[in-house]
Amino acid sequence: MPSTPPSGERDTRARVARLILEHGPITASTLGERIGLTPAAIRRHLDALLAEGMIEVRRDRRPAHRGRGRPAKWFAITDAGRNAFVHAYDDLATSALRFLAETAGERAVAEFARRQIADLERRYHPVVQGAPPQQRVRRLAEALSGDGYAAAAAKAPQPGGGEQLCQHHCPVAHVAAEFPQLCEAETEAFSRLLGTPVQRLATIAHGDGICTTHVSSRSLCEASGADVQNTDDQETGGSSL
Repeated sequence: MPSTPPSGERDTRARVARLILEHGPITASTLGERIGLTPAAIRRHLDALLAEGMIEVRRDRRPAHRGRGRPAKWFAITDAGRNAFVHAYDDLATSALRFLAETAGERAVAEFARRQIADLERRYHPVVQGAPPQQRVRRLAEALSGDGYAAAAAKAPQPGGGEQLCQHHCPVAHVAAEFPQLCEAETEAFSRLLGTPVQRLATIAHGDGICTTHVSSRSLCEASGADVQNTDDQETGGSSL
């Protein structure tokens, strides 16, 4: 039977696992730099997490980054690792929502989801709205991270601009897998907070690695609105006075 590591070791190992959850896939050297561990120490913790099934190795298959050496090893969280961070009351919450759906219907579940997310929206509103428009997605990501969602903001890779809001952790992923109304309510709240259309591209609840939300460019939306207004004016012979 394997011996239990000392509390200091367990705490450090938990920090390593959380960093992989929040920033993975990530290399051992980057992990060591962020935590301040020697290569031997970080390898010890990674080997233990691999043995526990908390993380997995992914190879960097990009030739430009490989050279002639071995493919770089990137460490990513597994479903089991993510589950270790999941709230302990998932089963109870799922049972409660099943009961609500059976007794009051699906609309009651949707209303419950909206009410649950309303508190988050109230708390985030002054933080997000108090920031310049170009910084609001980042401020929202910071607020979400403070609540355990391990969120980050980045430029969207798709043509047409915009940004992506990525959540590497979802405290209610197991519940949302059965009740997508929770994800839908959260997406609606993001749109209201940011004042622009958003679209969910992926969710942890549906088996994706992260929750990814595309945030439309405000300037593009404003331009589209102006185009619509101009078209309306032309069709009516100009704006009325």
